[in-house]
Parts: sequence; structure tokens; C-alpha cells
Amino acid sequence: MCEPYSLSGAVSKIAAMVFLTGTIIGVSPAFADEAADLAAIKAQLKALEHEYGGKIRLLETRLAKAEADAREARAAAAAANRSASAASTAAQAATPSAEASNTSPPPVVAEAPPPPQAPPASNNAFNPGIAAVLNGFYMASSRETQTAHISGFAAGADARGPLRGFSLGESEVSLAANIDPSLQGFLDFSMTDDNNLSVEEAYIQTKDLPYGVTLKAGRFLSGIGYINERHSHDWSFSDAPLPYRAFLNSQYGDDGLQVRWLAPTDQFLEFGAEIFRGDAYPAAGASHTGQGTVTAFMHTGNDINDSSSYLLAASYVHSRADKRDTETHIFNGTDDLGILSLVYKWSPGGNPTVQNLILSSEVFYGHEGGQFDGIAFSQDRFGWYAQGVYQFMPQWSFGLRYAALGTSNPGAALAGSLLDDHGHAPRAATALLEYDTSEFGRLRVQFTHDEADLKPSDSILFQYTVIYGPHGAHRY
Repeated sequence: MCEPYSLSGAVSKIAAMVFLTGTIIGVSPAFADEAADLAAIKAQLKALEHEYGGKIRLLETRLAKAEADAREARAAAAAANRSASAASTAAQAATPSAEASNTSPPPVVAEAPPPPQAPPASNNAFNPGIAAVLNGFYMASSRETQTAHISGFAAGADARGPLRGFSLGESEVSLAANIDPSLQGFLDFSMTDDNNLSVEEAYIQTKDLPYGVTLKAGRFLSGIGYINERHSHDWSFSDAPLPYRAFLNSQYGDDGLQVRWLAPTDQFLEFGAEIFRGDAYPAAGASHTGQGTVTAFMHTGNDINDSSSYLLAASYVHSRADKRDTETHIFNGTDDLGILSLVYKWSPGGNPTVQNLILSSEVFYGHEGGQFDGIAFSQDRFGWYAQGVYQFMPQWSFGLRYAALGTSNPGAALAGSLLDDHGHAPRAATALLEYDTSEFGRLRVQFTHDEADLKPSDSILFQYTVIYGPHGAHRY
């Protein structure tokens, strides 16, 4: 495209030659009569005109073509943007929930072709947003995990942990969307190792009720404790702490109604209460005509300084069981449980991407009373755990956890039963090393020395977790 001479340079040279010619003629009239010299000068002028005139015409032709191409490109870009704007308007009219999104459509740039379509910026951009979590395990254990017990507890089936060998873990597919300006919905399907598909959560939740009130209705994980409301792939360790396994069958969720109130204070302060059907452990049988469990919880927290913060929580669960079947043993009665939770987080300057530390601990105290296999009993139960996970460099983390349980004597009539701990105090110690490929991918190895049963067990677990699609923000 570039030429050895420019248009302005050619004109300047021609003007110089004309000036030189005039000077020669004016200063040296003696040469005016010499036809040979004039002929030579004219020949030089014609040669210059021939040399530069072609180049000037070529440059003018190219300039005209470039201007025409630019006009055509601008016209095509404007037409494409008008089509994209019309399609976006039609999509918004057909999908009211898109108006509720906090993100706005990208501005239309008329002077350039439209950029490639970006991925959706919000969970409901496609109404609904669809996400999938794959959460695979490989476990090697010195004892069979599916026949293990927790001494002193008639625990549920999910308290035993992952299968030996390869397993799918708890993988899931979820759908989330803003239904309209007032409601949002969430649906989560969980896939278990035996290829059963179940609905883990399915609820609607309000978005803009006044006075800081939020309502949730449907099937959902209870807001009690610190990790109960989190899906298992969001846990800091690969399995639930020992008290969660013993008291809540790893995690408590049921069909019901939840109300939360966020106080209008600088200090984070939230209160909540729930009423559930009463079909999930520790409840059973949907006692009281389908209203078998009630809960209450409180969360408060704040920043300590630019690098650290804390969260304190207290929770209470009251449930009734009607013919709760645990390994062919039947329980009828009530279960009361209180939980105190404390979490501390540290990261330099409040930036957790390079380095951070999370310390958490919870204390459980419960009482269960009624009839176990037709025998009256009353038993106090308690437990606790403490854990810390330290991200010592980007993508790499190391964690430690210790947990312990205890129960009172259920009475001589139940000696030797599942409720008898045989003088053994259940406990477990766990260590992990984790590598995060990104926010959406994790590789983890975890070692556990478990003395929950009368005979100890050692296990090593390898886990991968990957997430496809839009994924909600992690809780504190």
C-alpha cells in the first residue's frame, strides 16, 4: 500500500522545478533564444509530470476506494446493530425476568462491527440459568465404610460417608432464575452413587419485601449451624464433621417455610425461623399432621479490621419422630438440639486471592427422649469440632480438623444397643491438601483417622469437583 513518494512531495518538487525554470529564464535572458536549452527544460518537466502524475492518480484512486469501503462497513455495522437491538427488545418483551437483572445490555457502537456474544452475566440471562456440579471420589479405607457406626448414636444412613473405591459422590444439576421483580426460584437435582435422582432443593424466595424480611417456601436446606445450608461441594472438607453426621445425618433439609429478618444496623444481625414437614432425620413420619420440626437461628458478625472478620451464630432445632427407622431400630419421641458457631476469617488487606485463613468451630448439645424399640429412655448428647483451612499460596490450601462426641447412659434396659457407647468416646482427625485449578475446579486429597466406631479406621480420599454454568456466590 505504501509508495516511495507522497503526493505533497511530488507537488513540491514540481513547484520547485517551475520556480527554477522561471528563475533561469528571468535571470539569464541570454538563454531564452537558445531553443535547444528550452527544449531540454520542457523535456525534463514532461518527464517529471509523467513520473509523478501516474503516482498521484494511483493514490487518488486508492483514497477514493478506501473511503467507499469505509462507508460500506459503517452501513453494515449500523444495520447489524439495529438487528441486534431489535432482537434484544423482543427477547426482553418475551422474558419479563430479564428486566429484573442487575446487569444492563451492552451499549450499541455504531462505528464498529458488533463484538462476539459474551457469556451471560447473570444467573437468569437464559431464564433459567443452568449449572452442573460433578463431585467424584476415590476412597481407600482400612475398614468398610457402609457398615460403620457412631458409638452411642442411632445415626442415619448418610452418616457413614463415601463408598470405598470410585464413586460419583453427590453430583447435581441446578436451575435458578428471577421469576419476576418479586420472586426468584431455585431447583436442584442430586444424583447419588446408586443412580437415583432426587430433588435436594426446590423453592421460591422473595426479593424485595419491606423492612429486611425474606420468605422462602418449598424444599430447602435449613439455615441452622454454619455449614448446613451449604451444598456438600462447597464444604471446606470432603465430608461433614462428625457432629453433623451424628446429630443431623450429615445435613438437614425438608419441606417447609422459612422467614428471615435482617436488622437495619451497621453490625450484621439476622434472625430466622423455620417450620418443616418433619420427614427428614432426626424427625420422621411427618408428626403433627405434617408439621414435625421447628427451628430458630441468629447470625451476627462484622469486620475486625481491614484483614479480618468474624461470624457468630446460634441455632435451635426441635423435631418429633414417629416410627423413625434406623437400621431396623424404631424410635418414637422428641429431639432437641442447640448449636453455637464461631467463624474467623483473615486475608492480607482483605484480598483472599493470594493468601487467607479460615478458622471455624461449632458446639452441639442435644437431648433425645421417648421410646427406642419400645423401651423408654432419655439421653443427653453433645459434640464439637474445630477446623482450619489455610491457603498458603494462590491455588494451594492445607487444612486440619478434629471432632469429638459424647452421650450419657441411656439406661440399663438399653445396654448393648446402638445408644450404648460402651465407654468409648467417638472422635476423628482429618487433614487435607487442595489444589484449585480455578474458581470452578478443585482437586483434593484428604486423610482421616476415624474412631467414631469401637474399632478405628484409616482412610485416604481423592476428590475432584468441577462446576459448569452460572454458580451463585459462596456464603460467608
